[in-house]
Amino acid sequence: CDKKMAVKTNLLAPVLLLGFIGLSLSTVVNIHIVPHTHDDVGWLKTVDQYYSGTNRSIDPAGVKYILDSVISELQKDSRRTFIYVEIAFFYRWWTEQSSETKEIVKKLVANKQLEFVNAGWCMNDEASTDYNAIIDQMSEGLRFVEENFGKEARPRTAWHIDPFGHSSEQAALFAKMGYDGFFFARIDYQDIGKREKEKRMEMIWRGSPNNLGKESDIFTGVLFYFYGPPPEMCFDIRCGDDAVVDNEALFTYNLEYKLQKFIEDAKNQNQHYRTKNVMFTMGSDFQWEDAQIWYSNLDKIIDNLNKKYPDQFHLFYSTPTRYIEAVHSANLTWQVKTDDFFPYASCPFCYWTGYFTSRPALKGYVRTMNSFLQTCKHMEVFSGGPSKNATSDKLAKAMGVAQHHDAVSGTEKQNVADDYAMRLHIGEIECRNVVNYSLNKLVDKSGSSQVNWEFCEYVNISVCPASESNSFDVLIYNPLARNQSTVITVPVQSSKVSVFSPTGSTVVYDIVPVSNATKNVRRSRGTAQYNVVFEAMLPPLGFATYFVRPSSSFPRYSREQPKAASIKNEYYEISFDDTTGHVQSITNMHSTLSVKLDQQFFWYNASTGNINNSQASGAYVFRPNSSNVFPVNSNNNKAEIKVITGNLFQEVQQTFSDFVSQVIRVYKGGNFVEFEYTIGPIPFQDGLGKEVISRFDTDLASNSTWYTDANGREMQERIRDYRKTWKLNNTEPVAGNYYPVNSRIYVQDKSKKTQFTVLTDRSQGGSSLKDGSVELMLHRRLFKDDGKGVNEALNETGQFGDGLIIRGRHWIVFDTIANSSAAHRLLGEKLLLRPAVAFNRDSGSPKDYLTKYNVMYSAVSRELPANVHLLTLQFVDANTVILRLEHQFEKNEDSTLSKPVTVSLDGLFKSFKIESLTELVLGANDELSNVHRLQWKTAEEEAPVTQEEKRDDLKANSVTLNPMEIRTFEVKISG
Repeated sequence: CDKKMAVKTNLLAPVLLLGFIGLSLSTVVNIHIVPHTHDDVGWLKTVDQYYSGTNRSIDPAGVKYILDSVISELQKDSRRTFIYVEIAFFYRWWTEQSSETKEIVKKLVANKQLEFVNAGWCMNDEASTDYNAIIDQMSEGLRFVEENFGKEARPRTAWHIDPFGHSSEQAALFAKMGYDGFFFARIDYQDIGKREKEKRMEMIWRGSPNNLGKESDIFTGVLFYFYGPPPEMCFDIRCGDDAVVDNEALFTYNLEYKLQKFIEDAKNQNQHYRTKNVMFTMGSDFQWEDAQIWYSNLDKIIDNLNKKYPDQFHLFYSTPTRYIEAVHSANLTWQVKTDDFFPYASCPFCYWTGYFTSRPALKGYVRTMNSFLQTCKHMEVFSGGPSKNATSDKLAKAMGVAQHHDAVSGTEKQNVADDYAMRLHIGEIECRNVVNYSLNKLVDKSGSSQVNWEFCEYVNISVCPASESNSFDVLIYNPLARNQSTVITVPVQSSKVSVFSPTGSTVVYDIVPVSNATKNVRRSRGTAQYNVVFEAMLPPLGFATYFVRPSSSFPRYSREQPKAASIKNEYYEISFDDTTGHVQSITNMHSTLSVKLDQQFFWYNASTGNINNSQASGAYVFRPNSSNVFPVNSNNNKAEIKVITGNLFQEVQQTFSDFVSQVIRVYKGGNFVEFEYTIGPIPFQDGLGKEVISRFDTDLASNSTWYTDANGREMQERIRDYRKTWKLNNTEPVAGNYYPVNSRIYVQDKSKKTQFTVLTDRSQGGSSLKDGSVELMLHRRLFKDDGKGVNEALNETGQFGDGLIIRGRHWIVFDTIANSSAAHRLLGEKLLLRPAVAFNRDSGSPKDYLTKYNVMYSAVSRELPANVHLLTLQFVDANTVILRLEHQFEKNEDSTLSKPVTVSLDGLFKSFKIESLTELVLGANDELSNVHRLQWKTAEEEAPVTQEEKRDDLKANSVTLNPMEIRTFEVKISG
């Protein structure tokens, strides 16, 4: 089935209307007509092209005309309703309207004719998005609705009708945002077949069963006709179905047929649901550009069907929220679902697991920009608000668009992917100006000396014009609310430099020649010959400034060693095989544990269709032509190695082939092993699509089980060839065992009580296809479209036209199960929110700088406890900020850090005093005390935690957090 399927082909035979007429009034079926449009915030066209209706050669869609038409038609009949979802589009339309039109729309919203549903900036993807970015984009849209239409317009229904699989964390987040229900269309074809037969299309989904419990419950429904109208009932100008003709004088009269077909469709749907309520989703992709046609036909069906069959049907315009209320009033007891809806397969050979990795460079950029956006928001708070010329708004909105299920997912056309990246870059440039403005307010002692802080996007490939001046200041901002040390690597032209601390004293550093692998990646974009490496000690939520200056002393070169058996630091020793160049084992010296480890790169040959099925591997679908993997070179996958040791690190540089290299590195004091891989350009001359993986094979006995994170938060148990709620017939043994990995994946040996964890710097697809093994897909280059709608092969050619090159990092933790969570939770936080580095070209001495500028700054008087993460600090106005605090451990993960924790906010922030705290729902669009979600009866009833019990802890500006809890506050402040 195509990605954009207007009408679902039902798995069960249609039930004819036999004996239905004449049923008693108690069997009246309520048919909720829900007019809607599904508007992708970019896919085949860019977001602005979709909005304005341009680039019609690809698609004639124009969202502005949809909204114009719908608003006009809603005014003609107060019965009519419409729901709207994507605020990125509505915001564009709203800014173009007159004050008179805005007043009309406000009345339509107040009358419940126009209802905002979901109402994030986009309808975000659920597989390749991080929870931080999900919350931000949802808040961006929800706060727009609240600010323009009031708290009465607060959306109560989550509506993810198109994302390709559904995450438990997403369900839990929606529950904490105050939604009463959650609807979607895409679930596995085997799952939905079973649910239809057993009337389990609706349920209570407990997104966080082990931590938040019933607080994470949300009523969840699977839509029946995908998310389009029932058969023969699409009245859009983009459809081919006949209109309703009620003039009996015309030869085309078809009213009776349409009514009978409508009844048949309703009966067919209702037999798979438990109440006498049916929701018909009347609309689909970019429909309703001519709302008059839709409403005139629906009016005829509603009026005539209610008139002819008043004892059997009640047909009316409705919304998903009204439908939820009607179902709730049935007072039924519901089954509880506690796992997720991944992976999604639409047919036996169509596992939508390729997009977990598709467009890895964009996925990495989105993750990087999430971190920089938080820094930008922090700076606005620290400096008392944004400057007149720059705010975080552009980057926030660009990030909101980028979370769309055809954006960060990598399932858009190439020109649209370029547009997403361009928007992020424009927002990044503006946020650089915000940071520059704020830093100058924070560093300048006299108020008269301005510093031109510069930022470098390509430091990871040793390109940075500011640092290549060889005389510069480096300001490093720590976005975490705890002290941290970090190793800084910046390119320089000369090896004769020295590094000085914020106090002006010399610090330990290394000079490392730029590797050949890096030179091959950057090509003509940079000429730096060396990197200077030093350790920076950073205060919580603050910055430290270091100085790099030319030096006449003998340079501190790192040393290239002959082939060494191992590299090590205080925590880990990594042994290598001299023959193959592969890792051989890892030893945790603190825990005195060792594990055999063989890490290599392989590629799957992407299917272009075979005798079983024509399905190809593409942007959405992962379908290898066999379960076999192929080495990345013709020499038994051997790697050439070079060993480099310095004062701050030891590393082994591996070269596997022209398109695969890696550096395995340990830092002084680092409790992880870094695997920095470089992949590309993936060769294409043989015409074979390639899907490149990194595979870690250990000797752990993992019993067919592994664990992946849900959007960077709670861990989900995965079992090979198994689904918790139905018996899986896995026709794709590789793709059917792939799951989204946003931040980490691990395997455990319960008998040895050991755990092997891999943390990622971006979203990837991953699995454990044999015991003790972890594999992650890094890059994909394909030459055939998978037929799911994008109509373009996933063949990214990159800046130089010969293929995209990506560089990323995996951090490895090997330890006891008991110790592992404390390590990977805090390391995951560091990978999510990375230090922001700014440069100032400066030929003066560090002493000169110290006389004019502050070299150290912390926004807080003390660091937060290790299990508390400051998730959001956002400027609203001169007297208000939004604050989110998160307990970042699950229950029973760690003997100490999994316990509830109380944080005192009194005197915490140096730049402002807290006058009052008001707790909000997670979306920050209403007070928590105002939100009373519908309560549902479930098969395993338990006493819910009441709001009164939870609010007792808000005393003296102290906040108590339970495991995995996020709490959101509107903070009133004074200078």
